[in-house]
Amino acid sequence: MALFSKENGEVFKGPLNLNNPVAVQVLGICSALAVTSQLKPAIVMGLSVTVITAFANVIISLLRKTIPNRIRIIVQLVVVAALVTIVSNILKAFVYDVSVQLSVYVGLIITNCILMGRLEAFAMQNGPWESFLDGIGNGLGYAFVLVVVGFVREILGFGTILGFQIIPDGAFMENGGLYLNNGMMTMPAMALILVACFIWVHRAVNKEQK
Repeated sequence: MALFSKENGEVFKGPLNLNNPVAVQVLGICSALAVTSQLKPAIVMGLSVTVITAFANVIISLLRKTIPNRIRIIVQLVVVAALVTIVSNILKAFVYDVSVQLSVYVGLIITNCILMGRLEAFAMQNGPWESFLDGIGNGLGYAFVLVVVGFVREILGFGTILGFQIIPDGAFMENGGLYLNNGMMTMPAMALILVACFIWVHRAVNKEQK
């Protein structure tokens, strides 16, 4: 199969839209609710899952013919745990403030059902390049939902984007304006509502294509 064949293109593009892991498969919801109160941790979490999924897929694909069937899940967990440890240490070294915000959720990538699902359903049956594209596609599809939810929650909950003030001070009620930050946007319940709205819109828009 050619590196950039139509089939490989579908492997990469499918999770970005018609087979989005969050909107269609409803996977990875826990972290989508927990780390999206602001945009920056949502972006970092999305990129972390993308990198780990891509490289875990490649490693398992390379090893798939040598892994005994009865211990394949254990091997997959060991590979993912090693990659998560590396990514976690990189985050602590270069973006420590974000790693603190993400707290235990970086470590919980080990049990992310998107990642484990792709290893079992795709990497164990396909070559390294196809598995890499599948990992990148699913990771970016997941990251896209996190970014959308994080963007809405931060701008409406804090009046900022990536920590920069977007809503001018004069617009706030305390300064004579009409705007008031929505405190509910900072709560996990609102993240659940926003994810539900995203799924609803996604399925409505793509109903005919499906």
